[in-house]
Amino acid sequence: MAAKFNRSDFSRWAARARATGGCAQPIHLRGTVEYRDPMTGALLHRYSTSREPNGNLRVACKTRRASRCPACAEIYRADTYQLVRAGLVGGKGVAKTVAEHPAAFVTLTAPSFGPVHSRREMAGGEIAPCRPRRNSAPCPHGRRVSCTARHAVDDHRLGQPICPECFDYAGAVLWNAHAPELWRRFALAFRRYAAKAAGLRVGDLREVLTVSFAKVAEYQRRGLVHFHAVIRLDGAGGPDASPPAWATHELLAAAVDHAAGAVKVRTVAASGVPAKTHAWGSQIDVRAISSSGELTDNAVAGYIAKYATKAAECVGTLDRRVRPTDDVAELPVSAHARRLIAECIRLSGISEFATLRLAEWAHMLGFRGHFSTKSRRYSTTLGALREARMMHNEREHPATTGRLPFEDDEILVIAHWRYVGQGLTPGEMLLTAALTGKPLPAIRGIP
Repeated sequence: MAAKFNRSDFSRWAARARATGGCAQPIHLRGTVEYRDPMTGALLHRYSTSREPNGNLRVACKTRRASRCPACAEIYRADTYQLVRAGLVGGKGVAKTVAEHPAAFVTLTAPSFGPVHSRREMAGGEIAPCRPRRNSAPCPHGRRVSCTARHAVDDHRLGQPICPECFDYAGAVLWNAHAPELWRRFALAFRRYAAKAAGLRVGDLREVLTVSFAKVAEYQRRGLVHFHAVIRLDGAGGPDASPPAWATHELLAAAVDHAAGAVKVRTVAASGVPAKTHAWGSQIDVRAISSSGELTDNAVAGYIAKYATKAAECVGTLDRRVRPTDDVAELPVSAHARRLIAECIRLSGISEFATLRLAEWAHMLGFRGHFSTKSRRYSTTLGALREARMMHNEREHPATTGRLPFEDDEILVIAHWRYVGQGLTPGEMLLTAALTGKPLPAIRGIP
């Protein structure tokens, strides 16, 4: 690291580290950009990455995963917060009257695939015993399916099966793989219920009502995803139009309860795996959102945004794909995650499950859906928020963008870029964190 400080181009290296926002795994590019007069072709300016440290231009990775790059993930989290909040109180191009529309915070969970260690906090703050079962009979594998421990928050046993042999690993993996389809069917069933309640055909519902949503997937420690969603009822014109009088909070809650219990996805029996019917778990939560009270718009936006930057790390699995050359037995994962990964790989070899691409998504324990999604009319978009931030940076800090003071229609831009790598050395990560004040991702060998 001392050598880095002694380099003649250190000040430029430090400026680039700040310009990328403290990105921990920047993308390295080489190339040139030429600015020419569109009428004559005369060269106005030429930029080359040869003037950059090591001859590479480093740009932020823009990942959403906090485990890989906390700096870029924080920007993604903030954008998601603004997107969700705009759909609840207005702003960012959304009318403020949207705050008057019925909206609820909905949680859809996975069913049980076997008893696991859990932590339950009672009303008074006391932690309840994990799974007390007096005089319980042993399971078929000779284990008592009982646990009287009051687990701490960081107890490594949380989410682990009490009896791994009793846990339905095939069912858990297949449920994760079909969770996106369950959500799609849930959304359709929700609209069907709303149409029936209003005495309309489903095809006519869009003429009077728009169902908007923003959702995020979260992993439970047992390795199953569940969804948190904001569901809002609008008029036919989207957030700018008031919903009909019959579209109330009560209707929204009833539609959620009906749709969650009505939808199922079935998989066929294949190679020792019995036919299974996949459905939502029994723990369905629907809570009204208000500007003040127990569940506010700020709290909901913050909650969803927090989980938009996470993946399956809490289960103890990888944050990268499992390579064909990896030995599953040697992966640095928990025993429970290892069995889920192994089950993904095993099931991927069965032709009936080939379309699920389970081996490709083994590190996500079978889930291959998008972590945060929204309906088209819910609010603004992440792309619009990024564009606004770029315009702000160009206006307030033109020196850091490398842009010339020309209008787009005044010049011809010819760019040639080549990807040459990604990431920083551990020493560069430490130095970047010191320069920018951004947190570090987990680095092996650095406490």
